[in-house]
Amino acid sequence: MERTYNVPLRREFTKVPKYKRSKKALLGLKTFLVKHMKSEDVRIGKYANEYIWRHGIRNPPHHIKVVAIKDDKGVVRAELFGAPKEEQKQVEEKGLMDKVKDTITGKKESANKEQAKSTPASSPIVDTKIRETKSTENSNSLNEKSSTEKPTKEPTAPKKPRAKKASA
Repeated sequence: MERTYNVPLRREFTKVPKYKRSKKALLGLKTFLVKHMKSEDVRIGKYANEYIWRHGIRNPPHHIKVVAIKDDKGVVRAELFGAPKEEQKQVEEKGLMDKVKDTITGKKESANKEQAKSTPASSPIVDTKIRETKSTENSNSLNEKSSTEKPTKEPTAPKKPRAKKASA
């Protein structure tokens, strides 16, 4: 289930002091989504979080437009409207039998050998030229850093306090 909401945050964050406003705005967004999406497990996305916090803790936005997606497990993910969608990588967990087969057949080793064969070997002449340019760049950057450093001041004697003028 996917829904788009324009969530009012001002009513929530005006109830707390200024130095807690963005925190309260996030809690207000979460409670709004719990109520409207009918799920206790609500997760706020990276872009929505950054949008609320972009002006600091004292000045959150008054409204935020979010896209809330509820999956089969009841998890609600809320992301800023128009934010790029990030694909979640699902890691395949191998069973014990798969791991044993891989170690016996040497599947990982053969994949590494194929990658080594597919990449062309570079000549030693090119490698030495690259190393020389890198080393000269490093030495030049070190010289520039040392010349741009400010000279340290020598410590001076502490100043004596002034004598106060006597008033008549």
